[in-house]
Amino acid sequence: MQLSGKTFITLVLLFISSSILAGTVVRDARLWAAPESTRIVFDISAPVEHSLFTLKKPNRIVIDVRDATLISNLSGAQYNKGVVKRIRTGKHNKSGIRIVLDLANNVKPKSFLLKPHHNYGHRLVIDLQNVGVKKVSVSKPVKKIKKKSRRDLVIAIDAGHGGEDPGATGHRGTREKDVVMAIARKLQRLISRQRGMRAVMIRKGDYYVGLRKRVKIAQQHKADMFISIHADAFKDKRARGVSVFALSQHGASTETARWLAESENAADFIGGVSLDDKDDLLASVLLDLSMNGKVEASLELGDYVLSELKNANRVHKRKVGQAAFAVLKSPDIPSILVETAFISNPQEERKLLNPKHQLRMARSILRGVKTYFSHNMVPGTLLAQRRHRIVKGENLSLIADQYKVSLKALRTENRLRKNTLRIGDVLLIPEG
Repeated sequence: MQLSGKTFITLVLLFISSSILAGTVVRDARLWAAPESTRIVFDISAPVEHSLFTLKKPNRIVIDVRDATLISNLSGAQYNKGVVKRIRTGKHNKSGIRIVLDLANNVKPKSFLLKPHHNYGHRLVIDLQNVGVKKVSVSKPVKKIKKKSRRDLVIAIDAGHGGEDPGATGHRGTREKDVVMAIARKLQRLISRQRGMRAVMIRKGDYYVGLRKRVKIAQQHKADMFISIHADAFKDKRARGVSVFALSQHGASTETARWLAESENAADFIGGVSLDDKDDLLASVLLDLSMNGKVEASLELGDYVLSELKNANRVHKRKVGQAAFAVLKSPDIPSILVETAFISNPQEERKLLNPKHQLRMARSILRGVKTYFSHNMVPGTLLAQRRHRIVKGENLSLIADQYKVSLKALRTENRLRKNTLRIGDVLLIPEG
């Protein structure tokens, strides 16, 4: 039987399609570079059997995927990120493929499969942890120093999601991870201009940080406050407005149990108290007190921030909500999560893309932060150093009585040899 040209081509295409469908299709790869690691995500049509091993001189990772076909060219600048210099591919054992990652230095690899989620299908994930990267550790309190220098307040800013996790997506394709990072960076710049404040970014670029790790990064930097920035989404496009959340009491109690269950936490410091020499009952009581006090502080902080955000955007919830968000579970840092808007609402999506609106949101958050610290002075910080400008009719004794400090302490703080004051001079008020 003689086949026409069109029929022959159709049969060839069907044969190729059936041969591809017989195994797994590896469609594409994406790379995300973080300071301490690099993540490579392969989009696959179905779960795969794979093996992974390392080679040295030069450093490289070899991934063998069984019964699979590659339908994308994994070459170009987009595959040169972090520790990965380039990706090479080839056939392996007739029906499989071999993927080689050429590396800039030695790494500790880990691979796992992810099931379909939202807009993503099956994925093969390769995490490459940099070997030799120095991690910031929480150090024990230093012994008393003769001269104490006042420090800045440290504000940890957490831009939600990142990397392979885009967060919610708006009608126009706006990704939550991008707009919250824009607001976070504006907040960072505003804080850096404030006397006595310093901002720490939990993630500095487009990469994912685990929820627990976000908390640990804040603790490692000895943060005085943790602010996580997000953009909400809902199936009803009419939903709109800003919300602020603190940790729930139930979340606090379960977190106490988790901290006590982890042996690594024995050396951690909760409110300046080491738990490594305490029995379980006393440690539990100390943690409960710390967690409950932290939740109350977080609710107060949330009230101040929400009050300011009302001037920048419509409010979705008039009171600070409470939920067991993982990023709010530090037992020693007041922590809030700010849902800046509903990205699923077309009007609010446009606002989130507007740099001026992003700046308004950042300024509102900062004003709430400053109000909180004005009511909750942190000893030893620059902002805890009160200042008083001399006006007509005042003398040193009256000022000491006003601030409830001793005359001697006031003189010592300002290095005054005499009681003579000049109108307009500024006195530093010691902590009472």
